[in-house]
Amino acid sequence: MFKTLHRRVKDLERRLNIPTGRDLSDPEDRRRATWHFHLMDHAFLRVLWTNFYPVTDGVYRSNQPSPQRLHRYAKLGIKTVLNLRGNTPLSYYLFEKEACAKLGMELIDIKFAARSLPTPESLIALEQVFRTIPKPFVMHCKSGADRAGFASALYLMMIEGRPVDEAARQLHWRFIHLKSTDTGVLDHFLRFYAREHARSGIALMDWVRNGYDRDEVTRSFRDWQAGKWSAQP
Repeated sequence: MFKTLHRRVKDLERRLNIPTGRDLSDPEDRRRATWHFHLMDHAFLRVLWTNFYPVTDGVYRSNQPSPQRLHRYAKLGIKTVLNLRGNTPLSYYLFEKEACAKLGMELIDIKFAARSLPTPESLIALEQVFRTIPKPFVMHCKSGADRAGFASALYLMMIEGRPVDEAARQLHWRFIHLKSTDTGVLDHFLRFYAREHARSGIALMDWVRNGYDRDEVTRSFRDWQAGKWSAQP
């Protein structure tokens, strides 16, 4: 059902084909960017729904913030925004970059996906960001459900040494994360690592550097979906 709904939404977006403005200093481009942000990036859904929650002391998660919401975050004392959608010259990023500059907030970009696993290099880069990012900070993706939840779980494991079963609670339906869809591959990353840790006691980043095979974990997710994969070590 969710795959069908997602496909229909994408088909509608392609038919609408609203262009994104590229230059916010140009009034016409800014108008295009505003329409694109609200209709194509679904900002109208996020006016009241923020998916904003604390992860741990000085660390928050949310969906894509608008400039107005970034202003509220700045008033809360948040210094840094970690954008998990990457540096893409589309409406949402242009508005976010402009607002952060005006508010004196640091914007850090790193690209993760909701339906596919990161490379070892991306995970190592994320850990480095986590170790150096000025706090308080908020991390976000588009909906604040999948990438933000995955990164929140990784923060708890990488930086605070929390156990995987505790960290995995960041991927939960209350954040609108659905384990039964393709985004469940993020849960399976944690599930797979938990099995490896139970076998050998290997630390997360040691496993990422020396044992993690993205293709193998992805294949095992398909096996898990088919009921052919065991979490037992």
